[in-house]
Amino acid sequence: MTSTALPEFLRYSADHYWLKNARLPLVCLDDSVPWKTAIAALAAPPVSEDLVAAHIEIEHGRIAAIVPASQALNPAQPAWDLRQGLVWPCFVDCHTHLDKGQTWFRHPNPDGTFDSALAAASADQRHWSAADLYPRMDFGLRCSYAHGTQAVRTHLDALNGQADISFAVFDRLRQEWAGKIALQAVSLVSMDYYDDPAAETLADTVARYGGILGGVIYPQPGIEAQIDRAFALAEARGLDLDFHVDESLDPEAEGLRIVAETKLRRGFRGRVNCGHCCSLSVQASDRAQSTLARLKAADISVVSLPLCNLYLQDRQPGTMPRYRGVTLLPELRQFEVAVALASDNCRDAFFAYGDHDMVEVFTHSVRIGQLDRPIGDWPLAVTRTPAKIMGLEAGLIGVGRPADLVLFKARSFSELLSRPQGDRRVLRQGTAIDTTPPDYAELDALMGLS
Repeated sequence: MTSTALPEFLRYSADHYWLKNARLPLVCLDDSVPWKTAIAALAAPPVSEDLVAAHIEIEHGRIAAIVPASQALNPAQPAWDLRQGLVWPCFVDCHTHLDKGQTWFRHPNPDGTFDSALAAASADQRHWSAADLYPRMDFGLRCSYAHGTQAVRTHLDALNGQADISFAVFDRLRQEWAGKIALQAVSLVSMDYYDDPAAETLADTVARYGGILGGVIYPQPGIEAQIDRAFALAEARGLDLDFHVDESLDPEAEGLRIVAETKLRRGFRGRVNCGHCCSLSVQASDRAQSTLARLKAADISVVSLPLCNLYLQDRQPGTMPRYRGVTLLPELRQFEVAVALASDNCRDAFFAYGDHDMVEVFTHSVRIGQLDRPIGDWPLAVTRTPAKIMGLEAGLIGVGRPADLVLFKARSFSELLSRPQGDRRVLRQGTAIDTTPPDYAELDALMGLS
């Protein structure tokens, strides 16, 4: 149901109305707004922020017009005055783990380290039947939807026969969530699995469900051949690739470089995305920049997961972490590498917290990575860039696009990043949705709490 705080006409899914006095991030507007650069700065403070003052016309679930806020509107037309509140496109979360999510109470991480997270997640997998996976994965999607996300990519653990169970549950959810959240799935295995003939079967399963082939890349014997094998299997089936890469503080970990060189050598034509890439943050500058140049040449995208990496990296009991493991975000952008920000794990052994809230992800990422002064095009890292990584036409505001929008009372980036924004409103195809996240108590029976 919709909130009673909404204007009356929005509670009844009005077919035609205006959002008055909005402020739109300049970078989130497409080229259907030819006047946007002429009024990029507000006429009132804060003039330093690249925001556009506009009215937005919504008709039959789509954006019919975007006009300067200085333009007078027909007073007879229903309108919602946003009072300079920000309007963003709905978010895209291109790296999650819905299959692990919400398991913290069942198998918590005893010391917060990466090794303990692996052990706890492995122990929890004995519960991962369809009856267990479905409600937890659906819970995560309901969080995403309530917070304003329109597309999610999840990695699914695929060892020991788990692929058939997890991908079948995913496929059910993809059908049930169609029209609300676009869903994609990536197989997740250790790279030595690609030495096994069973990798063929896994690749066939991924292809059958229209998924993406993936794996976890760490330094190990034969890693170059294993990565090459993953490329070959994907190539034969027309699949894209999405790897976890160098999720450690080992400066000798160079899986990212190997992936780039493999894509270039093979002339691979599919999309390749690499997540984490923490080792870049502790490598010598010249070596890191050399890898970044290869990423650019190979047209490989990167997704950073700052919340999870801060939780796990350089954790030693009783010692303040010196190295946080977040990859080189400004440098990636300087090399024109497409870089996104995403949720990663939520309330499991790899990250005890999180709610699939891309506002939280963006806020903490800006603070952690000093992605401000200016913020520039970083809003694209949770909207258009991850949409492009997923091959979706989403993440921008423009005439003719669906009215999938997130509305804030915050009038500036400073206000947006200073509070949790729990009072945001979300429009899907022009209709306001219920933004109440699901109740954790729903999971009590699964977690053995009732």
